[in-house]
Amino acid sequence: MKDYLPFTRPQIDEQTIAGVAEVLRSGWITTGPYVTRFEAALAAYVGGGRQVRVCTSATGALEMALVAADIGPGEEVIVPAMSFAASANVVVRVGAVPVFVDVGLRSRNIDVKQMEAALTPRTRAIMPVHFAGLPADLDAVYALAERHRLRVIEDAAHAIGTAWHGRRIGSFGDIVCFSFHPNKNMTTIEGGALVTTDEKVLTAVEQLRFHGIQRNAEGEIDVVRAGGKYNFSDVSARIGIDQLAKLEDFNRRRRELAGRYFQLLKEQDGLMLPERGDQDHSWHIFTVLIDYSRFGFTRPRLQRAMHDRGIGTGVHYPSIPALTFYRQLGYAPERWPNALRIGRETLTLPLFPAMRDTDVERVVTTLADVLKGG
Repeated sequence: MKDYLPFTRPQIDEQTIAGVAEVLRSGWITTGPYVTRFEAALAAYVGGGRQVRVCTSATGALEMALVAADIGPGEEVIVPAMSFAASANVVVRVGAVPVFVDVGLRSRNIDVKQMEAALTPRTRAIMPVHFAGLPADLDAVYALAERHRLRVIEDAAHAIGTAWHGRRIGSFGDIVCFSFHPNKNMTTIEGGALVTTDEKVLTAVEQLRFHGIQRNAEGEIDVVRAGGKYNFSDVSARIGIDQLAKLEDFNRRRRELAGRYFQLLKEQDGLMLPERGDQDHSWHIFTVLIDYSRFGFTRPRLQRAMHDRGIGTGVHYPSIPALTFYRQLGYAPERWPNALRIGRETLTLPLFPAMRDTDVERVVTTLADVLKGG
């Protein structure tokens, strides 16, 4: 469809394409010198004297973080009830138990006031998610973690470039995981990163991401644990180096576009805007809540109507406890009413750096027309 506006689109220029071609011609395309350069560039960008280990996805980073923190069978991890399913899936995959806490209707971030009530003697970690790039209340999260001697594993998949009180996410704290999926603020096609200063965690991650292999001073190989295969490629790293150099411009444009949405899209009965945050919000996505029944719609019907008018939309995200797998584990989604409502009403509108201001105007006008039955 001509002039179709997707809800997101990666921005990869000819310089990056040429750089990838150079890597492909070099004969070294898996983990190599560009991975080392990319990790160093990420560490410099994040700041705070942190160390970075890149891997095949943020999901892999989260799972390795749990294993590296010695969290396993029967232990509990506090997780927001509304996020991408990976936030809880990784907990289940290491044999631990996700303990869900509800989220704010506007922020979509974990409700810190409810976290302490969710703790038990088996709680080992808190996994806050910085939804859409809006930082969770990290002062409250880390204060609670310190009081109860808990690990904090930040799911910062949406938050590369976001800051909390002037400090970039990842520049402080325990373990922080980023995503470089194609729909994120910067991409490496697929990919993620783990950031920490914990040497024990770093050593474990290096083993876990490549078969548990450890080399001695003479280069001989041993296997010290049952690792997986999450190692990063030089091809992806070459893309990441260029993307990182443009990230501040990407995020600046995202903030401008989000600001335009706030100017044009007015709240009304049945339509709720997200929390705006401050100038350090990286604006990964722009989501609204719509009471579809109030407008005589279902969400799929509204999405089809928007699509037919040349505009793509997304759904970020269902309530995790409402998903079939978690229902089968015995979770009752009505216990987390905000997450359930968000899952029922959320709609993601287009937001990516190449959009024009007129694209935002088109989205807002089209949505208003569709909701009016136009």
